[in-house]
Amino acid sequence: MENELKVPTMAELTAAGQQPEVLFWVGCAGSFDDRAKKITKAFVKILNKAKVSFAVLGTEESCTGDPAKRSGNEFLFQMQAVTNIEVLNAYEVKKVVTACPHCFNTLKNEYPGLGGKYEVVHHTQFLKQLLEEGRITMEGGRFKGKKITFHDPCYLGRANNVYEAPRELIQKLDAELVEMKNCKKKGLCCGAGGAQMFKEPEKGDKDINIERTEQALETKPDIIAAGCPFCNTMMTDGIKNKEKESEVAVLDIAELIAKAEDL
Repeated sequence: MENELKVPTMAELTAAGQQPEVLFWVGCAGSFDDRAKKITKAFVKILNKAKVSFAVLGTEESCTGDPAKRSGNEFLFQMQAVTNIEVLNAYEVKKVVTACPHCFNTLKNEYPGLGGKYEVVHHTQFLKQLLEEGRITMEGGRFKGKKITFHDPCYLGRANNVYEAPRELIQKLDAELVEMKNCKKKGLCCGAGGAQMFKEPEKGDKDINIERTEQALETKPDIIAAGCPFCNTMMTDGIKNKEKESEVAVLDIAELIAKAEDL
């Protein structure tokens, strides 16, 4: 089939005596959430187009343990982490790329203390690198004249100081990047971090994702760009709450690039 996605597993490549350039850590959202699966597919299409040698762990991948740790279950976190580290080390993985800032932060900052030392990059950093190396181009002008505002994921921005990679990619799309009043170091959480995604909001005047969506809508964007599956869900819910689905799209950076490349 022409349009079939090629996604090799580490087990397959190892059996064939190959070591990929990078391991793509899909994450729970990217594997199981129907909306986030589209982000995973878009990123895989870009990797294939750029002829990046990559693999996934497939059924050997488990949750990084971020929700367990952030909600206070350190014991469960360490069990999940050690299991993953054993698998990664058995495959002698050196470089990991992930489209989820929660996985990114946990693999990069929490795993070394448990014996898992890898070069970990967020997909926006990796895409920027592919662009700089000339392995992908983003011509086509599909987003010319479009206003795009970027919502900084907490675990990418404030926790790891990655602000420029996603913005540089948006500007390369020929789009107009418009900033919200709370951006970069002053970014506002979408409301899903720290395992909050999985519980009902507490009493208050307004949900955080509604506040954040209102800030995004103030910039009068055509597209709200995200770099995290959780942020994507929260901003999408916010747009639905405001009944703006027909006017404003919520898209991951990988989806924007895949669209620009007609993938």
